[in-house]
Amino acid sequence: MNKWIEKSIELANSNGYLDKLFKIYPVKTGNIRAIPDSIKNEIQRAFREKNKIDLIRELLKLPKFPIDDPYIASLRRHPSLSSKNPETVERISKKLFSLGVDTVLELAAMPESPSRQLGHSFKRWLRSLDYPFLEEDEFEECSGIAFLEGSDRKLKKFANDKLGVKNLEKGVDFILKIKNKFILGEAKFLTDYGGTQNNQFRDAINVAKIRKDNIIGIAVIDGIVWFKSNAYMHRTIKTFDGIALSALLLLEFIKEHR
Repeated sequence: MNKWIEKSIELANSNGYLDKLFKIYPVKTGNIRAIPDSIKNEIQRAFREKNKIDLIRELLKLPKFPIDDPYIASLRRHPSLSSKNPETVERISKKLFSLGVDTVLELAAMPESPSRQLGHSFKRWLRSLDYPFLEEDEFEECSGIAFLEGSDRKLKKFANDKLGVKNLEKGVDFILKIKNKFILGEAKFLTDYGGTQNNQFRDAINVAKIRKDNIIGIAVIDGIVWFKSNAYMHRTIKTFDGIALSALLLLEFIKEHR
């Protein structure tokens, strides 16, 4: 087991781990989404009349559909599908009618999930550190410590074209240069076991498997992964021989490699 994994497990299970993590991943409760009166009136009418297509059509005008369903995106992007797929409309509307109009309106007005803000939170925190973010030319010439400025897409292009890292399926959250070393990092805050969270975990681990000359991949992982469990993520991290660590240890990692 890599020493950074050992340190992260010890840190996560010590007092104040979640309290400290909040400085990197603060939770901001969004504003309730306003529903225009015109749409609200139409939704209430569709409920009274049990009009399935009108109900779904009006709800699709809102940023948030009140229930999760993998077919909603298709109906939103291609409205004509509502009239061509009666069984899908029946299934979705049946669930909506069972909830009642008040609950449907309440769910449609809910703010954005805090979990969707986590990636942006980490990148904002990175910029609060004492290291500059440089454009590509300056970054390549830098002989000290710096982050590469740019979007995920730009970072991926740099990794592919300049560093020769060809197996990146997605972008990375940061590229850090320490003297003549390049560190590619993917950050994840894992809040639960299974499903999408496992996929997020695998994305980070795949980056941490990168090893090429003076190039190192690391996984900056926090959350449930570090707590003792028989779940896939904890079992995998305990036997992983690459570099994975809590964001709370990233500064220590940088200082050790400078």
